[in-house]
This record gives sequence, C-alpha cells and structure tokens, in this order.
Amino acid sequence: MPTGEAAHRRQPDHDYLAQIARAAERLGFTGVLTPAGTMCEDAWVTTASLLADTETLRFLVAFRPGLLSPTLAAQMASTYQRMSGGRLLLNIVTGADTSELGRFGDWLDHDQRYERTDEFLTVLRGAWSGEPFDFEGRYYRVRGATTRAVPDPLPAIYFGGASPAAEAVAARHADVYLAWGEPPTMVAERLDRVRASTAAEGRSVRFGIRFHVIARECAGDAWAEAERLLAGIDPAAVAAAQADYAATQSVGQQRMASLHGGRTDQLEVYPNVWAGVGLVRGGAGTALVGSHTEVADRIEEYHRLGFDEFILSGYPHLEEAYWFGEGVIPELRRRGLVAPDHHPAPPAFASFR
Repeated sequence: MPTGEAAHRRQPDHDYLAQIARAAERLGFTGVLTPAGTMCEDAWVTTASLLADTETLRFLVAFRPGLLSPTLAAQMASTYQRMSGGRLLLNIVTGADTSELGRFGDWLDHDQRYERTDEFLTVLRGAWSGEPFDFEGRYYRVRGATTRAVPDPLPAIYFGGASPAAEAVAARHADVYLAWGEPPTMVAERLDRVRASTAAEGRSVRFGIRFHVIARECAGDAWAEAERLLAGIDPAAVAAAQADYAATQSVGQQRMASLHGGRTDQLEVYPNVWAGVGLVRGGAGTALVGSHTEVADRIEEYHRLGFDEFILSGYPHLEEAYWFGEGVIPELRRRGLVAPDHHPAPPAFASFR
C-alpha cells in the first residue's frame, strides 16, 4: 500500500520473510498465504525456502491454474507434502487482471478461465486418486494422470470469486471458499448462495475471509495509524486505482471498489471495518481497525456468520503480526475461539502481501 515517497519499503528477501514466518508460528498463527503474480516472488519457491525455518507453520500457496499442467501441479503438491511433512495448502487464483494475465500469454475471457479452472481441478484431484486418471475436456486432455504417491494429507483447496462462474466452481471443488472483507450483510448473501450450491453438489465447504488489520491497545491509536496511512496516499494513485477498478473483470474487485467509490471521507463502512486500503490496493481492500477487544468482537461476529478461517495482514507486516498475535489472539482465546494449545479454531493466517 503506497504511503508517500518517504514510506519505508522492506524487500521480500529470505531473511525478512523468515522473520515473518517464525513470528507467525510463535504467535499462534497456523499458516501464511503467499500471493501469485509478476509483482511478487514465486510462491512455490519462496515457501519451500522457508520450510527449514519453521516447524509447524503451513503454507497457503497461491497460483494461477492456467499457467501449468494440472498433472504437474498435482506432482508438485504431492512432493511438497512429503518434503514439508504435510504443511501445504493450495489457493487457486483464476485471475481477473487482463494486463497481468497477458504477461503470461493467457487470453481467455472471464467465464472461459473459470471453465478451465473447473477442468484443472478435476484433473488435479484425479491425479491424486491413487489410480491412473483419464480426462478429455475443452482445455485439457490427459491419459493416466497420476503422481508417485498420493499426498498425505491431501492439500486443502482454497478458492474465491464473487461471480456466478466462480461460485459454481467453488461448489464443485473448494474445501474452503474465500471472500474479501465485506460488511456482514453484504457478504452473508454470498455465503448463503455458496452453501446452497455446494449442498446441491452433495458437498460441504468451509468459509474463510481476508482482511488487513490495525489493532492496538486503545482504539484511538489504531485509528490514528489508519489516518497516518491515509495521509500518505497520493490522490493521483487513488485516481489511477479507480480507473483500474472501472475496467476490471473481477466481480469481487467491483464489490470492493463500491465500498468507497474513490472517496476518502466515508471509509468506515461498518463498525471497525475500514475501506481505506482499497483506495489504492487491488484485491482485499478492507482492514479491521480498533482496540484489541473491538477487533476480537468483529472476528467473533464474522465467525457467527460462518467464517472459520481468517487471513490477515498489515503494514508493516511483521509489526502488525505482533500487535494482533500478542493483543487479539489472547482475547480470542479467552472467548474460546482459539484453543489454548495454539491450534486456532478458527485458524488465523498471516499473508506476505
């Protein structure tokens, strides 16, 4: 998130990411999400490099399914599970930024990409079945797809998307359906639809939600930090972001942008839910802002809606992980929402992005 010319930027080198990973593990987070795209390091390679720096932390690896063979992805995931002792989770990112997709030579339209993702996940799971798997579709044709060994456990599939095409794929394949941090009434109707469509497929799904977070002992300190971030945003960057949002194919991004419409004077869109991040940052654009108790209140409220997993991040990332881990997680534990043995229920995730 840009915060002015004088903003301190930390390079995502191994040493810094290892600090984050070790801190997340120590503080009681169960896993970390790494993003996909040309603006970041490769998630497979980066997370594999951090395995030796951690013991129990799981890695939610984001990747775009159209950029590699589903059988190769199954093999990579199977190997990763054995090498990591079962610490891999998969975040399937179909993608909506046409300029980003164009860099990879991916020219399919929105619904075609989700059709391809549907076939990709069919082949991926087939290759993990323990038996040679044949498939012939519009985008993939494989014969005898398999891996050297079935991954144990099978990596959970995390999948998001607010369009009808995305929700249909989630109903057929997702273990965890992800949403960005919308106000409760706005996101609840999506959960209802996905529950119904998943049940129609004879399946069930867990739900996760993605927020940034600014938590402090006093609410005033948290909001002061939000205002500091806001004050550092260049109006030209806001205007450029709004132009990008207007052209996006992503329904989820359109919903994020609708929370603020480019305005800076009405950014608290729900108690303790601040849309300021989304003024300039694509993807997840809201933050939970407030005292440790208030942030815990909101998490408890979203948990009652049906969210079992929370993917959180902050600016700067390492410090916000400590603010949340030392301030909010103990409060959640007192409420019985996080188990005393540091295996949260619901799990809490940190994100490198």
